[in-house]
Amino acid sequence: MEDSWYIRPYEKTDEETLFAMMEKEADWSGYCFGEGRRKYELALETSLTYLLFEDKKICGYARCREDDGFGIYIYDLLVDANCRGKNYGRYLMEQVCKDFPKQIVYVMSDVDPYYEKQGYQKEGTIFIVQPQ
Repeated sequence: MEDSWYIRPYEKTDEETLFAMMEKEADWSGYCFGEGRRKYELALETSLTYLLFEDKKICGYARCREDDGFGIYIYDLLVDANCRGKNYGRYLMEQVCKDFPKQIVYVMSDVDPYYEKQGYQKEGTIFIVQPQ
């Protein structure tokens, strides 16, 4: 079945299924348990979050924020390991572009090679600022 996937906004009822997908990724455990989970639940509710489904299973998501007309920032992008290689990450980012056609979409990345492979233009660098 060719088009068995679709994208829709996150709903609170998706929470358990989304976290179950995230828990499978070692790098995402800080978001999934204890205080990290409580903070991330709030982040999901206050962000623009898109879910990609294949049939009725969550296969990926993108969490972003709109900066008052100065751009859209994608903070998180994750595709389930069993669903990779189907362009689902690209489709999620393209959905953000479709929903905000007059704004630049930026990605907050810690996996630059993925975005470079997609042909996205690298602009700038992110630094962590800590008081001295």
